[in-house]
Amino acid sequence: MTSVGVNARGGAEVPAPSGGQQPVVAVRGLAKHYGQVEAVKGVDFEVLPGETFGFLGPNGAGKSTTINMLCTLAMPTAGTATVAGYDVIGQRHQVRRNIGLVFQDTTLDDYLTAERNLQFHAELYGIPRAVLADRMRKVLDMVGLWERRGSVVRTFSGGMKRRLEIARGLLHSPRVLFLDEPTVGLDPQTRSSIWDYINELKRQEDITIFLTTHYMDEAENCDRIAIIDHGRIVVLDTPDALKASVGKDRVQLHTADDQAAIQALKDHFGLDAAIHEGAVTFAVASGEQFVPRLFAELGVPIRSVSVARPSLDDVFMSYTGTTIRDAEASAADRNRAIVQAFRGRR
Repeated sequence: MTSVGVNARGGAEVPAPSGGQQPVVAVRGLAKHYGQVEAVKGVDFEVLPGETFGFLGPNGAGKSTTINMLCTLAMPTAGTATVAGYDVIGQRHQVRRNIGLVFQDTTLDDYLTAERNLQFHAELYGIPRAVLADRMRKVLDMVGLWERRGSVVRTFSGGMKRRLEIARGLLHSPRVLFLDEPTVGLDPQTRSSIWDYINELKRQEDITIFLTTHYMDEAENCDRIAIIDHGRIVVLDTPDALKASVGKDRVQLHTADDQAAIQALKDHFGLDAAIHEGAVTFAVASGEQFVPRLFAELGVPIRSVSVARPSLDDVFMSYTGTTIRDAEASAADRNRAIVQAFRGRR
């Protein structure tokens, strides 16, 4: 298990690489400011060869901005970062030769065939013609699209387009594949199938995967997770270690008077509770054994109760004080306020 502390900037300490491996991604104090807005506030972390490493956080937390800096699409305001041993500022071309990138939004040419989309990518990366045919067959087989190689991309479903983009990102044999919200907008069944393909490519390719997500179930696929919120990494460890660090069950109540229930939990049981996702929510050890006491002693009629073992959502709430869904809602409110303020100045 990896231990995590807090550094002088208030972020998570970087766990020491295991087994003496040199990190394929190394980040120190990386920051990005847009005017007065601090999108990323000095993050530190390392990614080891062969890892599936995840950034978990709500929209607006700094996930995509960090990936953009690591992929040389955005210039850092401060700090340093290397990818595959190359500096993201001074050796941008070398970095780009060693990475694959799948964006949130599709960047395929809908009017071309799947095969032609890959051929254009091969030309950009200078893949020799002598190896292109075999490489193209391999990556399209890997994502189950070889039989559709001659089909125009606009006839593909959203899941098929995402699989084709993953194949394109692998075509030039990168050392690191960046996946920015790889399944956003897809239905649960398609999301599951995308992860089947991602896990299969990990078995077939010598590659490191760096992904961003706000889906808790996706983060479970990672070897290690960095939870990022408001531009800072608040904790970094394996999924199991993070859940073990919470140590308490999550209890959610719907009552006849939620504010009175929150006050009673504090006064009678010494528990801090708050409204999350529309329910009175608090953490307690041995939640199932605690529920009978609630009905007997709370003093507020309980309409429903649920108990859940620690999950990554509980980890997020434990370290940030909110659930990721509530954080998403708050971010949406902030964005609307910014847009309204901008319109008011025009």
